[in-house]
Amino acid sequence: MTTIKTILLLGVLTALFVGFGRVFAHGAYMPLFLIFGLGMNFVSYFWSDKIVLRMNNARPLPESEAPWLYDMVRELTGNAGVPMPPIYLIEEAQPNAFATGRGPKHAAIAVTSGILQMLDKRQLRGVLAHEISHVKNRDILIATIAAMLATTIAYAAN
Repeated sequence: MTTIKTILLLGVLTALFVGFGRVFAHGAYMPLFLIFGLGMNFVSYFWSDKIVLRMNNARPLPESEAPWLYDMVRELTGNAGVPMPPIYLIEEAQPNAFATGRGPKHAAIAVTSGILQMLDKRQLRGVLAHEISHVKNRDILIATIAAMLATTIAYAAN
């Protein structure tokens, strides 16, 4: 089911760019917009996780800075049967955590400094378990591409 949703989302992305070509260029450059849409699909599939992390100014969090966090994520991923993802830190007071990537072997977990300060370890464990469930269920690709699509639409609108 996740694969079907991903294909549909990528199809919507392509249709969106072809539609822009038809409306704004009166159809004159539709092949160019189709190529651009297909290119965006390629980029979204392979690099959307890196783009989302960069948009959020996330930096890799070395294990030496938060060994307890690595232990927690290692235990949770072991219980879930997924590989240990890299952990990123976003220096932001707003509490947030998210998973990104195209699958368990290409996933990453990001946390803000705000969530690390606000939640106790038990609460943070629940949040991280939720994010790892996204990795295990392979729905992070859909969310990542949707975020990419929303960013692209906002950028085009501006």
